[in-house]
Amino acid sequence: TAMGASFQLLPIATRQPLSRKWPANVSFWLFMPGTAILTWGMVEASSLALYAGGAAVCGGLLVYTALTADNLRKAGSAMPIITAHGWGALVSLILFAALGLGLIFDFDTGYLANRVSVTATHMVLGVFGFMSLLAFGFSQILIPMFVLSRALPARLGWLELALALLSVTMATAGAILQNNTVIVVAVIAGVGACAAYLLLMRSAFQTSMRKRLGLSFVVIKLSWIMLVFALLTGLAVMLGLPVPNGLTLFGFLLLAGWLLTFVTGILQRIMPFLASMHVVDKRGRSPLLSELTAERPLMVHAICHFLALVTCSTGIVLDAPMIVRIGAVFGLLGAVA
Repeated sequence: TAMGASFQLLPIATRQPLSRKWPANVSFWLFMPGTAILTWGMVEASSLALYAGGAAVCGGLLVYTALTADNLRKAGSAMPIITAHGWGALVSLILFAALGLGLIFDFDTGYLANRVSVTATHMVLGVFGFMSLLAFGFSQILIPMFVLSRALPARLGWLELALALLSVTMATAGAILQNNTVIVVAVIAGVGACAAYLLLMRSAFQTSMRKRLGLSFVVIKLSWIMLVFALLTGLAVMLGLPVPNGLTLFGFLLLAGWLLTFVTGILQRIMPFLASMHVVDKRGRSPLLSELTAERPLMVHAICHFLALVTCSTGIVLDAPMIVRIGAVFGLLGAVA
């Protein structure tokens, strides 16, 4: 989803078209079947499927990285904060893919001295380094565009980026070295980056010309709350505070709470916007965004997704599998909606 959004949105933001369209198609046809094969390899513990799927996934990511890097290069200094987020995300993605391949080779050979630290580093680079940097960067384009606000304060944007990069770097080093002190510093820097990011978003809302923002922004704001909860949970775990199943809760809040919620909220807003750019009615006019939005299914999704987050989190804390299963059913209903 992030790759597809990048192909569509980054050229709009940078005012630079993709150099070629076909590599975007190549990246899809490598990445998506590769993901299915890689997942099957994990389920079946099949070396052949892991190698084939991992190679295809990394091939798709490599094509995506090359195409996106070319677009960022052509943008130059037109949007420095956004492009800086993009470069940081791409570096993280390359390291993430390399470690992923290393973990696949280790499955067969067992050459890694400490697989756990490599796995943790892999997760940090994927979730924080690539996805979160990309989300923070895109937010500084999309949120002001959606709410019709003034330009965001540049100094605060650079502060957010500096703290985010510091957090990713320190977390990576702490995971590799298995040093909790370094990881605590990384989480604190991450909290600071999150605070700066939320101040940027508040600035957008304060200068917004559009006051009725709709359901999508309820979902987006929920994702920001989940990000704060995730970071505070991670900090509590690293400080040794008694959080039941703390690491599991941290992972769930991070992936389902922050990233999945943010992506679904953004897609609710962006899909009608993109569709309106490519569709005209019989009179040759673009349809209204409200005509391209199905409100009732989105409301079902928002309610079920919220119930899933609360229920699964409760089940994790209480160590109650049945409650987690109920939460998963809510999540499935929301996903279908």
